[in-house]
Amino acid sequence: MKPKIAIVGAGWAGLAAAVELAPLARVSLFEAGREPGGRARRVRAEPLTLDNGQHILLGAYAETLRLMRQVGVDPDRALLRLPLSWLQPDGIRMRCPRVPAPWHLLLGLIGAEGLSWSDKGRLMRALTRLALGRWRISADVTVLEWMKAHAQSDELLRAFWRPLVLSALNTPIEQASMRILAAVLRDSLGARRAASDMLLPRRDLSALFPDPACAWLARQGAALHFGRRVQSVRANDGAGVVLDGEVFDAAIVACAPYHAAPLLDDKNLTLAVKSMQFWPIYTVYLCFHSAPGLPGVMSGLKQGTAHWLFDRDALCGEPGLVAAVVSAPDVDALGSHHELVEGVLDDLRALVPLLPEVLWTRVLVDKRATFAARTGLSRPGIRLGVQSLYLAGDWVDPEYPATLEGAVRSGVAAARALKQDLKLKKRQDR
Repeated sequence: MKPKIAIVGAGWAGLAAAVELAPLARVSLFEAGREPGGRARRVRAEPLTLDNGQHILLGAYAETLRLMRQVGVDPDRALLRLPLSWLQPDGIRMRCPRVPAPWHLLLGLIGAEGLSWSDKGRLMRALTRLALGRWRISADVTVLEWMKAHAQSDELLRAFWRPLVLSALNTPIEQASMRILAAVLRDSLGARRAASDMLLPRRDLSALFPDPACAWLARQGAALHFGRRVQSVRANDGAGVVLDGEVFDAAIVACAPYHAAPLLDDKNLTLAVKSMQFWPIYTVYLCFHSAPGLPGVMSGLKQGTAHWLFDRDALCGEPGLVAAVVSAPDVDALGSHHELVEGVLDDLRALVPLLPEVLWTRVLVDKRATFAARTGLSRPGIRLGVQSLYLAGDWVDPEYPATLEGAVRSGVAAARALKQDLKLKKRQDR
């Protein structure tokens, strides 16, 4: 008989683990919320339905793309693939051609506007230094410290590195780990050309993976329990684990760190989570009477309230809708929601002086959107030191910041460790 496996949390990590295990085990998926997807899903902002933030995927997200295909989602239809580009009408304007790496980056930098030739040279030398070092940082330092040591100018820090690090790590460069940034750059800029492509969702986040994954899991016979908050998970005296009084052969806890720690009552895990910090993300939605006509589906300003602006009319076919993202803000300096909306409107007027009439606005705030990808970050492993009990989540992945790929990779890794420990493949082959 197939083993009985519990997965706690139906975010992208828990769903990835469930998809990996469902063909080999009797999977029960428990989620405290009413819908799957964790922090990357659609939410109801009455009377509207909006994405909880604006996510960007990369061509390097191999595990995410693989599992999307496995549950029946065609990434070529669900995602808009764009070559690596950077559009700041008041700053850097760069578009890398579709030629093999690393020539795409070299030609993109040569043709970039808004950068002096001396800054182009500094940026290329810094990237070359990382590539020659195999994208490894021996002694972890902050991004700012590393960049200063490698002669990156104040203009490069302001117009390129700061917005890049905020987008990739949601952590200010004064705190962000250069080692974690190097891992992201390794898998994108340091790999084949297509790995650096930007993949922008054409569908809402729930339709991108969570909903299709749940439908696929149901067809596999998995039991899906939504609105069910698990109270405790502990090792069984005999074998396996006990989840709220029910015995399972193994369990994967794939929820946020501040939920996982009290659930598992593990002293080392509790200490690790207490040492973690978190940063918010603000997403401002503005709906106009007609398409505002932004210069690109994704654009930004070197100096603005929002870090990036997304034309969801052109991207997703949502009439007149724009999403503005503010990553890791100084909340005290941000002001009220009204002031935030007015600041984003000023950003948009800098790009499109004659904006259409505004029909409505919404501000979505995720106060603990991501863990701070800072230096010296101590992360727990997938195995807890308790037999048949595993962890998953973007905060568990050993290299990546809080990204969809980090979450998916951790879920896959936890599932594979479980399969190895329980010898699930051998059981299936008999």
